[in-house]
Amino acid sequence: MSLPAGILADYIHLTDLMQNHGVNLHMPHSRAMGGGLFELRPKGKEGIGRVFYCTQIGQAIVILHSLVKKTNTTPAADLQLARK
Repeated sequence: MSLPAGILADYIHLTDLMQNHGVNLHMPHSRAMGGGLFELRPKGKEGIGRVFYCTQIGQAIVILHSLVKKTNTTPAADLQLARK
């Protein structure tokens, strides 16, 4: 919940979509990162956010890590932290 207001609003919208329609959102809203890891791709006037998540049996959504991107690629350290 520490994302900037605009990105946070889009994140909340995306999580509402997942709750109503399931976790299988596709681009541009979500992307599979491999090994059961997914990323939500919220945007706002402050920039682009990434929220990494996975699912457990029964479709429980587990939020693992979030960040505001400052470059075109997701920082390797953030991706590694989410995978861990």
